[in-house]
Amino acid sequence: MALAPALSAMQRGGCESESAAGWAAAAAAEEEEEEEEQEEQGRVDAGGSGEPERTAREEPARAPAPAPNPAQPGAAEEGDARVLRRSPPGPSAEPAQGPWPHGKPRSRGRSCKRSSGRAADGYHFVRPVTVDSSKARTSLDALKISIRQLKWKEFPFGRRLPCDIYWHGVSFHDSDIFSGQVNKFPGMTEMVRKITLSRAVRIMQNLFPEEYNFYPRSWILPDEFQLFAAQVQMVKDDDPSWKPTFIVKPDSGCQGDGIYLIKDPNDIRLSGTLQRRPAVVQEYICKPLLIDKLKFDIRLYVLLKSLEPLEIYVAKDGLSRFCTEPYQEPTPRNLRHIFMHLTNYSLNIHSGHFVHSDSTSTGSKRTFSSVLYRLSSKGVDIKKVWSDIISLVIKTVIALTPELKVFYQSDIPAGRPGPTCFQLSPGVFENVPSLVDEEVKVAVIRDTLRLMDPLKKKRESHFPDLYMDRKHRFPLGSDRLPSAKLHLSKLSVVRSQQLEKPLARKEDPSDSDLASSSDGSSKPNPDAQLPSICLKQVFPKYAKQFNYLRLVDRMANLFIRFLGIKGTMKLGPTGFRTFIRNCKLSSSSLSMAAVDILYIDITRRWNSMTMDQRDSGMCLQAFIEAFFFLAQRKFKMLPLHEQVASLIDLCEYHLSLLDEKRLVCGRSGRLGVRPPYSGTAQEATAAALLAEGSVPPCPDGLSHSRHALS
Repeated sequence: MALAPALSAMQRGGCESESAAGWAAAAAAEEEEEEEEQEEQGRVDAGGSGEPERTAREEPARAPAPAPNPAQPGAAEEGDARVLRRSPPGPSAEPAQGPWPHGKPRSRGRSCKRSSGRAADGYHFVRPVTVDSSKARTSLDALKISIRQLKWKEFPFGRRLPCDIYWHGVSFHDSDIFSGQVNKFPGMTEMVRKITLSRAVRIMQNLFPEEYNFYPRSWILPDEFQLFAAQVQMVKDDDPSWKPTFIVKPDSGCQGDGIYLIKDPNDIRLSGTLQRRPAVVQEYICKPLLIDKLKFDIRLYVLLKSLEPLEIYVAKDGLSRFCTEPYQEPTPRNLRHIFMHLTNYSLNIHSGHFVHSDSTSTGSKRTFSSVLYRLSSKGVDIKKVWSDIISLVIKTVIALTPELKVFYQSDIPAGRPGPTCFQLSPGVFENVPSLVDEEVKVAVIRDTLRLMDPLKKKRESHFPDLYMDRKHRFPLGSDRLPSAKLHLSKLSVVRSQQLEKPLARKEDPSDSDLASSSDGSSKPNPDAQLPSICLKQVFPKYAKQFNYLRLVDRMANLFIRFLGIKGTMKLGPTGFRTFIRNCKLSSSSLSMAAVDILYIDITRRWNSMTMDQRDSGMCLQAFIEAFFFLAQRKFKMLPLHEQVASLIDLCEYHLSLLDEKRLVCGRSGRLGVRPPYSGTAQEATAAALLAEGSVPPCPDGLSHSRHALS
């Protein structure tokens, strides 16, 4: 599909009677383009670093060789394919007008400056954003439609020069990206697995049981099978009428694979499979909310724009997937009826009762907004529903971010070149087989790209009149893309081309690229014809209401500080001792020998439970358990979250004093004597303590690195 323009051009101009001179001229032109591209490689690529280039990439068309072909694809100019595809010049090509019969010659001398890209009216046409989609395996269709609507440049086979955005289909892992933005966070694939997610939420439930009661009680198999069986039997003994149902989910499963229901712990399939494929077992909700007597779920898209500072967006619309058999409460007879109990699209699509519909309010897949409309007609408070959803989203992300920070500093250590990350979750794994998918998924991906646009500020500064008050000049209703031209039997790329025809008629044909105008008569703006952003910021907008939950996040910052070696994810014994010593946590009742025993016991137990044995040492969750132990020991008679918060405050206080002391010692060491103090108030306090002898003098060779405390 990506080669269609090039192939059509080759068919139009590929006559066998073309002279060899035409081919040689085209080759010479491409060699000049290659040399120019290599010159650009010698400079810092502004697009890769998230800033607009100082020189526009799209200059006015110039013909360095005879008989230029307007249909010839500019692969070398765009930096797209590694293997250049070119078509021979057309036999009917008209010569260029003007004193130069073959177009104005390109000067090769250094004294001649390249075009600045500025139009006659003084506007600087910003180049389009570049997107590397060579690894976008799963969301490729919706991504292509989104890029075409934004009029950005896609590189489906990669690019030698850095791109602004790299769109990966599955995971982050790529050691060749040193700039730009990647749509995956390191470690997110591991964090959204059933076991890791359950452990992260369990920590938050220990600290804030009321705030995290939305997550069902979970047991990790096979490690906690005996505990699971004992607790279920205990409840049954107390209440013989209790007849629960449990759902078993494989840890790394997706699309409903391997999920089944049980009525008793003895029904778990223990033979072989569970040992090779760990799972999570949870209490099953036996009386869910039904629409049309069918069970359904809600698939809302959440954009994690950044970790530090934390920034979260929620899509204003999503998808609801429906079962294809009327729901009945679980009984031994219907436990295996997957079309009744599981809402996964990948399962129900094989049901004979699956309803394909282009309507957003009927069928087996509908928009979430249509579901909300049905609920509001029954008297449900939709504002309360949205408030609860936003609260649930923020709390879940807060539970995941501590471990994500550890993964992030491991893959992209501070001080080393690397990209910034963002992620849209859950991933848009399916294609766009229906109008419902088209309406939701394309809008979410397109507006995610718009929010991450590295050239947005530059474009706004150049087109202030076009961006001013867009909300009122471009209402959402008038900008909805027409769906009548979509043909479900064709590929989504064909649908995207049809989708853009109404928009193309509003544009000047010469403005196919953002910088194609050379006379300054127009100021193209790709956002002008797009609807308003469908993603709503919820954090830090509501940060004041949820910041008190971020205790584990602060513990993760302490953990990362004492890791010592950049790139590691495990805390060694020396780092743990340094943490205890620098935070003044040892005492007569907690000797350093007891600290070593605590480290060994907790680390050994967690290493036996985790499958990742690449590094030896204490993982973040083991550090959190040790931190809980120290907090309960030091601050008794308080709730756990207050104990932990008090210990975090104490640690941060002692570390701030240590940082101030190092700052003062560093200044003194550079000058050779203690100078008159002229710093901040906090630094002056530390200097006064040094002068009075209240703080021990700085040892020789004291490290100034946050990551070299051990």
